[in-house]
Amino acid sequence: MSVKIDKGRLGGGLDLTPMIDVVFLLMIFFLVASKLDEADRSIDVVLPQASAAKPLTSQPREFVINIDRTGNYFAGAKPVGLDELGQLLRQTAADNPERQTVIVRADEETAHKFVVGAMDACVKAGIDDYQVQSAGQD
Repeated sequence: MSVKIDKGRLGGGLDLTPMIDVVFLLMIFFLVASKLDEADRSIDVVLPQASAAKPLTSQPREFVINIDRTGNYFAGAKPVGLDELGQLLRQTAADNPERQTVIVRADEETAHKFVVGAMDACVKAGIDDYQVQSAGQD
């Protein structure tokens, strides 16, 4: 007398038990995490106000150097010499270390040596992020 085993049903379906276990574990994790977040915010704390503080995430303003056709330098609208421009760039780099950008805008008739002088002042001030704009790149 031999015993016959029906093997047709053993490999026929997918076992969903591990996937259901993972889903329940994820639900428990997110429920506990949301409860902890609510507990942190439920404490009644009056935060101090600062009137002179600036937000840490603010992007520094670009420093714009304009050069007219005769080679005069302008920081904003103020005419400056090359030495004064270097001092302004050093101060700007100290105010915004590793984040300051400089844009050099020169008239199309400007001699190349004046643009190179502005680029050299940027490098001496420790500003590596500078760009030269030509006409039509505004």
